[in-house]
Amino acid sequence: MPRPGPRKFEKSKNFKGSIKRLLSTLKPWRVLLVTSLTLAMISAILSLVAPNQLSGLTDTITEGLTPNLTEEKITEIMTDPNISMEDKGKLQLVLENAKKADNEEILIQLDTLPGAVYEKIKPSMDLDKIKKIALLLTTLYLISALFQYIESILMTHVSNNLARSLRSRISNKINTLPLSYFDQNETGDILSRVTNDVDTIAQSLDQSLSTLVTSSTLFIGSIIMMFVTNWIMAITAILSSLLGFGLMALILGKSQKYFIQRQQELGNLNGHIEEIYSGHNVVKAYNGEKKASEDFDKLNERLYNCNRKSQFLSGMMQPIMGFIGNFGYVAVCVVGALLTMNDVISFGVIVAFMIYVRLFTNPLSQIAQAMTSLQSTAAAGERVFELFDEEEMPDESHLSKFLDKEKVQGKIEFKHVKFSYDGKRPIIKDFNATVNPGEKIAIVGPTGAGKTTMVNLLMKFYDIVDGEILIDGVSTKDLTRENIHELFLMVLQDTWLFDGTVRENLKFNKENVTDEEIQKACSTVGVEHFIKTLPGGLDSPLSDNNSISQGQKQLMTIARGMLEDAPFLILDEATSNVDTRTEELVQKAMDKLTEGRTSFIIAHRLSTIKNANLILVMQEGNIVEQGTHDELLAKNGFYAELYNSQFEKFSE
Repeated sequence: MPRPGPRKFEKSKNFKGSIKRLLSTLKPWRVLLVTSLTLAMISAILSLVAPNQLSGLTDTITEGLTPNLTEEKITEIMTDPNISMEDKGKLQLVLENAKKADNEEILIQLDTLPGAVYEKIKPSMDLDKIKKIALLLTTLYLISALFQYIESILMTHVSNNLARSLRSRISNKINTLPLSYFDQNETGDILSRVTNDVDTIAQSLDQSLSTLVTSSTLFIGSIIMMFVTNWIMAITAILSSLLGFGLMALILGKSQKYFIQRQQELGNLNGHIEEIYSGHNVVKAYNGEKKASEDFDKLNERLYNCNRKSQFLSGMMQPIMGFIGNFGYVAVCVVGALLTMNDVISFGVIVAFMIYVRLFTNPLSQIAQAMTSLQSTAAAGERVFELFDEEEMPDESHLSKFLDKEKVQGKIEFKHVKFSYDGKRPIIKDFNATVNPGEKIAIVGPTGAGKTTMVNLLMKFYDIVDGEILIDGVSTKDLTRENIHELFLMVLQDTWLFDGTVRENLKFNKENVTDEEIQKACSTVGVEHFIKTLPGGLDSPLSDNNSISQGQKQLMTIARGMLEDAPFLILDEATSNVDTRTEELVQKAMDKLTEGRTSFIIAHRLSTIKNANLILVMQEGNIVEQGTHDELLAKNGFYAELYNSQFEKFSE
């Protein structure tokens, strides 16, 4: 069948629009999503509160390790009547020497003070305060970890449910798409949207959305907490990290297009692999391995380049932000040391700021990674949404006419039928024919004459451009596709067996079929002996691993058709995959199958249609001749030319 125009290529991606639409798809799990992100935010806030408490703990411990030489304590000693003047004098002497000595000498001199004085100034740990701060810190970190754990579970639940929902929507969407969509798009690319793209969306959301919220909270919160703690140190930390902002924006701008291209090239590669592997025998028979390998290498190289560039640019984030973070540590330590020497801040503030620098710089790299991951999500989401946005088959809920297959007489009329795939080049120009109930109609003609297209129009796989097709006087335009499909039994050239038992394959989508009916159909077709040779008979599983010939598959699909009770029969090259001996057996089965049914037979082997009631000879979308086999041969026209060309070699 002719392809309706060139294949579609990927459209340009809209990052913001795709992410916005993806978030709207998450509405059914809005409560869980909001709860998860709220827990992530609270967890981050608790992490921001902890450094200030750690600063207080550091200062408390530091105070407990140094002598108490505050002015208040010295005044208290000097005015204490219980301490002798001699002891007070020794303290005064030590304090005067302390101005000239270093810290180590001061500590040595303090150890020489009298006991009464030393007891007043000796280091003393406030263990109760230390315990309270340590307990508070432990509680904060435990609650933060618990919230993060719950958030992870909820986000995993949301992402998995989203993936399941998208796959279900894709499955439903595929059932509503017209046949033209599958003619225009590669099967591998469609499968890539169902598998790779949906998995990318689920994994990226699971790993990136909460990370983005947590990192943003830590980033903004750390800035606020740094300014609350000390504005000089805050400015130092921010200025030392400004370089990271510029590099992150630059890399994000460069890498997005490569992530989009990666998804496109992945779909192209999957399409190529699916086509080559499904036609592997043909490739080998025509020595096409080299050409197929070259095409694969080209597609693989393009995917490799997109992956290399996108991963290289996104991989630069971690080392760059690591350098910025370490540079921030150095800056904070230098400025903090200067401020501590001038008694502007305590040592605990430096400790807190070193944690804040980590909380400030790490989110930059995490935000960058999350944004990079969301780029993949946007690219994958856009491909999935493109599928959702494809035009569906027209809605038929308003159609009220119905034909009961038990009461159908079997008359079909084609009146001035016209059809074109692309709206420009006509395939069927002006087709007219009348088929009476119970007649066997054969449609013959060269490749591209429109034979299979006529069947597709009859089955309403495509809508006709002009004219009408009437079934018992009712236009197919007034009947639903489901109703039309119930009226027809189809045996196609393409065989299709799915993973399942022989019984499940033969009674596909049909209930209340007994084993006796199945065995009768198999016996009529001639596939009964083959089924008996299988280990489990009708219960034997069928899969791609089974050694089933193409002819045996064809016979099984014919047997499947015989189990379907419908007033109309379509045979589209149904015997093309069987040998001459089997063809004779199948032909007898076909004769029984056509009894009492209005039958349409598309055949290239003209010997199989000699007993047809009417033969329609098609050429370039029109009927050029019609009549019985003998009548057409007597005319010595186009049909006679086709018929004789098949047998002239045998007559020589």
